[in-house]
Amino acid sequence: MSASSKPAFKTLDHAQLSGQRVLLRVDLNVPMEQGKVTDATRIERILPTIKEIAKKGGKIILLAHFGRPKAGPDTENSLRPLAKVLADQLGQSVDFANDCIGAEAQAKVGALKSGDVILLENTRFHKGEEKNDPAFVKALAGLGDVYVNDAFSAAHRAHASTEGLAHVLPAYAGRAMQAEIEAIATALENPTRPLVAVVGGAKVSTKLDLLGNLVKKVDVLVIGGGMANTFLAAQGKPVGKSLCEKDMLDTAKSVLEQASKANCTIVLPSDVVLAKAFKAHAPSRVADVDHVAEDEMILDAGPRTIARVEEKFAEAKTLVWNGPFGAFELEPFDAATNAAARAAAKLTKAGKLMSIAGGGDTVSALNHAGVGEDFTYISTAGGAFLEWLEGKPLPGVEALRA
Repeated sequence: MSASSKPAFKTLDHAQLSGQRVLLRVDLNVPMEQGKVTDATRIERILPTIKEIAKKGGKIILLAHFGRPKAGPDTENSLRPLAKVLADQLGQSVDFANDCIGAEAQAKVGALKSGDVILLENTRFHKGEEKNDPAFVKALAGLGDVYVNDAFSAAHRAHASTEGLAHVLPAYAGRAMQAEIEAIATALENPTRPLVAVVGGAKVSTKLDLLGNLVKKVDVLVIGGGMANTFLAAQGKPVGKSLCEKDMLDTAKSVLEQASKANCTIVLPSDVVLAKAFKAHAPSRVADVDHVAEDEMILDAGPRTIARVEEKFAEAKTLVWNGPFGAFELEPFDAATNAAARAAAKLTKAGKLMSIAGGGDTVSALNHAGVGEDFTYISTAGGAFLEWLEGKPLPGVEALRA
C-alpha cells in the first residue's frame, strides 16, 4: 500500500461526527517527573485528530491508559494532571471524570456540547481493560456513538479500549494512527528501492523475528549495537568482554544464511571503538574487528564502518531504522549513531531518501543526534512499531480494517 493509495482501513474521512459522542482512544502514557510532562510528543501527535473532530461537531471523550496499575485506582497512575496539559495544548477547557465508566462519567458525557472535550480516568484501573472483557467493553461503548483509535503505540494489545470497542461501535482510525500505518506500510510493503534497514540494540534474542522478516524484505540490513557483537562472534571474530549472546551464535549464522539466499546484503562492523570500562569518556581506541583484546569491550562502530553505512544510505531510496549503533548514551560512544543519523537526515532533507524510524531508544538516539525533526517519519510507538516490522498483525489496526 502506498501513501497515496486508498487505506485498507476507515479514517475520519468516512465518519459522520456532527453531534456524535466520539470515544477517542489516545496514548497519554507520556514520561512525567513530579507531575510535569517531560516529553509531550505523543500529546502533540493527537491534537490534529481532536481538533478535527471538534471542528466537525463531535463531542470528544478521551480514553487512555497510564502506567501499569496493579491494584485498581491510585494517584500515581491517574490521568488527572494531563487534563490541564491537554487544555493548554488545545487552547480550550478539558473536563475530567474520576472514572472511565459509571454514573459520573455518564453524567459528564451527557452534558457535553459539540466541540467539547472530556478526559476519562485511566482505563487500566479496571481489570476488564487488559482482559478485553465484553462487559467492560459494553460499559465503555455506552458512553459513545462512534469509536476513533488514534493510539497506534497501543495497537499491538487486544485490550477493551484498543480493540474491543472497534467491534461494537462504528470504528475509524484517527489522523496520527493513519499517518503511522501509512508511513510504515509504504516503507515495508511498497517501498521505493533500494530499501535499507538499520537494526541496533543490545540483543539478537529480542529482535529475532524482526531480523527474520527484514532479510526477506530489504536490500541491505545494517546490524549495529550489542547484537552486532553476537554476529561477529558467530563469524569467529574475537569480542573480548563485549556484550554478546553466546547461546545465539547458531541463530546469528542462520540469519546470515537466510540473508544470503534472499540476496540481502548484511553490513556488520569492520572496525570498532574499544574500551576497558563501560563509562563515559573511558579511554578508548579504534581497531579492526580481528584485533579485539580479551579485556576490551566493543562500545561503538568505528569510522570505516560508518563510512560504509553512509555509502549504503546514499545509494538507498528508503530507510527503516530501529535501534542505535553503540552505547549512544555515553560519550564518545555515540559517534557512530550520531554520524549515521545526521547522514540519513541530510539525505532526507535533500529529498533523496524516505526515512522512517521508531522504538524508544531510536527516538532518543535521533534526538540526541539533533535530527529528531529531520526524518520523514518518527514513530512514537515502541512495541507496536517493532511488531509491525516483524510482520505481525496488530489487533488494534486489524479491528479498523474496512
